[in-house]
Amino acid sequence: MSDPYVLVLYYSRNGSTAAMAEQIAKGVNCQAGYRALIRTIAPVSDSLSPEQEGIPDEGPLYCTEDELRHCAGLIIGSPTRFGNMAAALKYFLDNSSSLWMSGALIDKPAAVFTSTSSMHGGNEATLLTMLIPLLHHGMLPVGIPYSQSALHQTQGGGTPYGASHVAGQNNDLALSVHEQQLCHALGERVANLASRLG
Repeated sequence: MSDPYVLVLYYSRNGSTAAMAEQIAKGVNCQAGYRALIRTIAPVSDSLSPEQEGIPDEGPLYCTEDELRHCAGLIIGSPTRFGNMAAALKYFLDNSSSLWMSGALIDKPAAVFTSTSSMHGGNEATLLTMLIPLLHHGMLPVGIPYSQSALHQTQGGGTPYGASHVAGQNNDLALSVHEQQLCHALGERVANLASRLG
């Protein structure tokens, strides 16, 4: 694969998940020969169709099917919605059946990340449910091992299932030092595994 990349794909309404994606991308970029490709997805309306098409006015571009197809690894993120991913990300993944049929994502490493507004707002449930469609695609789930000291020290987000952030009721976009370290570690780990599997 020429110019291999790990796709960091996220949906963010208030910016917390986007801030995590930036830290994860820094971790990916630490792996020699790999780069992070940051992409987002369109919000959906009440009728569950994308609200807008084309290129966003600012920030990362919307992800294309080809970008998903050709990634060496995938890291997806979403805010928590009642212990599950946001509808926009679910809609995007629900429309990836052509990649499932072709087996395009089989044996590629995949990881997940989320942000919640409360400490016990369902972040671990969200991370686990986000892994389910990736397992159906035959991807290899990647978590954060307890060898990462920040996992023991965090007073906010951070789980072995993936990176997380606790924004609080005031929607604090600033990630704690430990949350940043865990985001970075997750990105680096996925890129390292993509390198070894590639």
